[in-house]
Amino acid sequence: MQNKYIIRRYFLFVIALFINAMGIAYITKAALGTSPITSVTYVASMFTPFSMGQWTIILNLLFVVLELPLMTRRQLKNDMRMYLLQIIVTFFFGTCIDLCMYLIQDLTPVTYLSKITNLLVGCIILAIGIALEVKADVAMMAGEYFVRVISLKFRKDFGYVKLGFDWTLVLIAIALSFSFMGGLYGVREGTVIAALLVGPIVHFVSPYYRFIDRWITEKRKASVETGTTEKSLHIIITIAREYGSGGHLLGEMLSKELGIKLYDKEFIHLAAQKSGIDETYIRKNEQSIPSFWLKCILAAGSETSRERSLSPDDVLFVAESNIIHELASQGPCIIVGRCADYVLQNYPHLIKVFCYADAESTYRRCTKEYSIPADKARTEINRINRNRSTHYEYYTGEKWGDPHRYDLTLNTGSLGLQTACDLVTGLYRKKEKESH
Repeated sequence: MQNKYIIRRYFLFVIALFINAMGIAYITKAALGTSPITSVTYVASMFTPFSMGQWTIILNLLFVVLELPLMTRRQLKNDMRMYLLQIIVTFFFGTCIDLCMYLIQDLTPVTYLSKITNLLVGCIILAIGIALEVKADVAMMAGEYFVRVISLKFRKDFGYVKLGFDWTLVLIAIALSFSFMGGLYGVREGTVIAALLVGPIVHFVSPYYRFIDRWITEKRKASVETGTTEKSLHIIITIAREYGSGGHLLGEMLSKELGIKLYDKEFIHLAAQKSGIDETYIRKNEQSIPSFWLKCILAAGSETSRERSLSPDDVLFVAESNIIHELASQGPCIIVGRCADYVLQNYPHLIKVFCYADAESTYRRCTKEYSIPADKARTEINRINRNRSTHYEYYTGEKWGDPHRYDLTLNTGSLGLQTACDLVTGLYRKKEKESH
């Protein structure tokens, strides 16, 4: 990456830290408790001469020291830049917190409604800063880095370790409050509200930052982004589908008609090889988010990119995305599901298809062709479609089934699979002529 783009990323990161500090200040000034990650520092500032920002510096430097015995020499050597940056980030962030607390020192909400409003404003500001920090992707705060080191050391899911870490800090804050002040101070309902709201808000605002990509990322040709060369660009068909609409069957028909490979169930074996995740887990959890809200909460404040995440869901998504790029570089093919239309969105020769059908058509196909019991079919259809929708939305930030995202949206219930196949084939042949 060119130096100017690196500088821009660091500039973005600095702005994000200040926004984060302002969000924390607003949450704290609401007087309903502070965010989990700053609960210890806030409570400590209440019974000592040190400010919240100063305690933030002290605590985070402690994390930096505690990381050393948990890291191997090789890890420390390979990640020395990120490790040392924590120290600079710690001093800057602590200073920003004190500055922001000073800037809004006159903000003293009195009524409970005004306190709640202040808290919500703080959560939004903090989420905006976190999303911007993730976008910059150049450094990590000590608390996040400490969690990452623990996750790597014990091979645990980053999100769950982060959740446990945050609430451990809350428990320590409660213990300090009772020990030194004789009651519960600094930890209230606002702490819980912040923990529940910030993650989902981060997920909501993140897609709106895509315009920044052009400013912080070197421009590259689409062929480079997809891992292909101009001479080896092929036409790729992606099929997103509602359950019971016959998307896989359409893929089989197109594969036979066009003489190109179809990839659907093969992804389970390929992804297992690529990610090291057991095939049984993939078969059970692929293309689903067990709890959309929980997933957002677990990801709150995480500056760890999905490529470095220890979450099985994220590892699987990255592995399948890499497989999709590899398949696209090898030759023309058909890819069913796996957010392939999004993964290959910059690919120049792409046909994006979405299949859906009316309720009765999907019900008949599920009961007759998929052998699902009649009394369970409709529930199963809704469950799988909901999982596909939330999985797509979580990993792409886009709406699943939005007709603006596809070249063809096909009602296979009214059209029939053969007509749908003919339409896609016609578009494929047209693109073939245009590409030659």
